[in-house]
Parts: sequence; structure tokens; C-alpha cells
Amino acid sequence: MEDIVKVGDIIDVTVTGIQAYGAFALLPDHSSGLIHISEISDKFVRSIDNFVHIGESITVKVIDIDDSTHQAKLSLKALQPTARRKMKRALKHQREKIVETPSGFQPLKDQLTHWITQGLHIKEEEK
Repeated sequence: MEDIVKVGDIIDVTVTGIQAYGAFALLPDHSSGLIHISEISDKFVRSIDNFVHIGESITVKVIDIDDSTHQAKLSLKALQPTARRKMKRALKHQREKIVETPSGFQPLKDQLTHWITQGLHIKEEEK
């Protein structure tokens, strides 16, 4: 028998059934688990069939195990980089590249009065 599955493990499972609320799976230790619809994807899940199919082998993360039933709660989306995480990485990368000029905000300060005056003139012309 395979090693017992633990919370936090990343494992390959076989999809054994699909319901409107989630997909059932057979784990390597021959126990069962459920990938709830909310753990399928960060995107809107209209139909679980659009993401997994019965008999398919997929990689999931074990996010919990029910002590009384020994059934695992599984997640597909925990292994997918979310848009938020991608954005965070992109912003961090951008921040690393920004180098302040020696003049700092001074050029903006020098132009501010001109821009305000110009904006007021445009608004008066629109009237």
C-alpha cells in the first residue's frame, strides 16, 4: 500500500465522478477525495466537465482531510498561479527596475502651475 496522504501533499489522483458541486477522485492510498467546485479554478466554473473528466489523472493539492470519514478535500486551483499572484510578481519586478532621477519630482512641480492654468483656459473655452 502507498504512503498515507497528508494535508499539503501534492498528488496525482484519478477522477471517478462528477457532480454539479465537485469532482470525486481516487487517491494513491486508495482513499477518496472531493475537489469542490470552488477549488476547481479561480475563474468562473460553469461546468466542472470543462475542467476535468471521469477517468482522467490530474495533479491536486490536499487541503484538508476529514478525520471521521478519512476523505480528502482537494484543490486544483491551489496549484494554479492566480492572476493576483501574477500581478504581484509583475509589480514587484517593475518596482525593482524603477530608479529615481536626481531631480526627483522637481520637473513635475515646475510644470504644475502651467498645467493648471492651461486646464482652466481649456474649460473656459468649452463654455
